[in-house]
Amino acid sequence: MLRADVARLVDHTLLTTDATPKQVLALLAEAMELGAYSICVSPSMLPVVIEQDEVAICTVVGFPSGKHHAGVKAVEAARAVVDGATEIDMVIDIGLLKADRADLLQQEIEAVRRAAPAPAVLKVIIESAALTNDEIVIACEAAAAAGADFVKTSTGFHAAGGASVEAVRLMRETVGDRLGVKASGGIRDAETAFAMIEAGANRLGMSATAGVLHGWDAVRAAAAASGAEATGETGAEGRGGAEK
Repeated sequence: MLRADVARLVDHTLLTTDATPKQVLALLAEAMELGAYSICVSPSMLPVVIEQDEVAICTVVGFPSGKHHAGVKAVEAARAVVDGATEIDMVIDIGLLKADRADLLQQEIEAVRRAAPAPAVLKVIIESAALTNDEIVIACEAAAAAGADFVKTSTGFHAAGGASVEAVRLMRETVGDRLGVKASGGIRDAETAFAMIEAGANRLGMSATAGVLHGWDAVRAAAAASGAEATGETGAEGRGGAEK
């Protein structure tokens, strides 16, 4: 996979609580320069983003705790679409998994899906580092049943941690080519990005995009020498993985 192809998998992200409009515009400019797929910003920053057709616009719902009422998440999602978001990354209430209420989990995802129907792309953040393997599988199946487009590892804000190769691999094995898999949280170098793609991720959420892309060619060359290659080919491109 060439560096430009990797860039097209990236949601270039700024979700800090102190982000300013100036920083968001700089993020957008950098994403366009790097060839990133999208930028991901907080809902309040959506009106700041200038109209353009080079980069998709992603925002978050129920972020970062997931403890918002399902109805509130739905309202957030609907408003985000009005404000120009083309992709929605929603955080699930992982307490529903811990309470064995996969039915309620699916219902809250369905509520957001109804509020932000296609062509909006819906990604479901499951906080994989805080879940058991069984819970990861249940969360992925709920997302698929509810009509989501992607499952996503992490917010990057949970104390349990971010993305892991093992979680990404399990998520991909669970959803197959039904959904995309977004790895997010702790991807700060090309080696980690390569490992996530190799494990099955076809979208990457990160803020260290420039550094990752800068180091990509060396990592790719080393992998080729050892007989490995990250392809990002998962069959989920039709759900927002490779084309806008």
